[in-house]
Amino acid sequence: MPAKRRCQPASVPALKQSGNECFKNGQYGEAASFYTQAVTLLQKSGTNSPEELSVLLSNRAACFLKEGNCTDCVKDCTASLELVPFGVKPLLRRAAAYEALERYRLAYVDYKTVLQLDCTIKAAHDGTNRMTQALTEQDGPSWREKLPPIPTISLSDRERLAEAGAKAQGDRISTAQQNGTTAKVDRVPSAEAVKRAHALKEEGNAFVKKGEHKAAVEKYTESIELNPKEVTTYTNRALCHLSLKKYQEAKKDSAEALKLDPGNVKALYRRAQAHKELKDYKACVADLNALLKTEPKNVTALKLLHDVRKIQK
Repeated sequence: MPAKRRCQPASVPALKQSGNECFKNGQYGEAASFYTQAVTLLQKSGTNSPEELSVLLSNRAACFLKEGNCTDCVKDCTASLELVPFGVKPLLRRAAAYEALERYRLAYVDYKTVLQLDCTIKAAHDGTNRMTQALTEQDGPSWREKLPPIPTISLSDRERLAEAGAKAQGDRISTAQQNGTTAKVDRVPSAEAVKRAHALKEEGNAFVKKGEHKAAVEKYTESIELNPKEVTTYTNRALCHLSLKKYQEAKKDSAEALKLDPGNVKALYRRAQAHKELKDYKACVADLNALLKTEPKNVTALKLLHDVRKIQK
């Protein structure tokens, strides 16, 4: 039976649920209508619930995106992000809408912002790669100079998002236990663990500046134990291993970073350096070529590639 024949639910949660059901059934117009009713009801109630309103706007944006109404999708996503900054879903939906509208610079910024929040999201990696190609064709090699600023996500925002992730994980586990099933989920570091890991990484950075690479490795290792999802900690430790001539360890850390962020330029360069020292020139060239697809004018990568080519002759 079409959703519009049902009795209209009177509460925000019921309207939202009806919208969700319509969306799952591909009834995007009906879903948007339910979300709009929920938004109106929530706003009229005077309830101060920015999180709930943000979700409703993001959900309605998903409907607009499915229907090809990218302009309204951008508006709803922007409103959602004003209420709750750095929401992954509205950022991804707005990025996709910007991409469809051929506003590639803004799409690139949103995709890169998502990767700061969670570098394991494939859609953001794929979107970043598409935008890199489109912007290179549109603006030439200096396309990065024309980008709007990419937001820097503060530690407090990272902690808030980590808390939300930990809560969501707990909810999933609880639901699975109630249903008599088991849930396989990645460990989400607590907000306190993220904060401590960040502090340890900064201590490691301070040791690097002093040239104390062994001490830095110890700090980075402690940081990774607390938060194994921070890409820069792996690339920083890889740099230290290179300085200590521990090339296998540098290669491993770079590989771990690339698992989290497949296009990471520093990880590709440092693994290429390790491959060169280990005399695996073919692998070195492969990593440098992958890097240069993203940054074709990277001077240090071009120099290393030139040096390796000379060795291979």
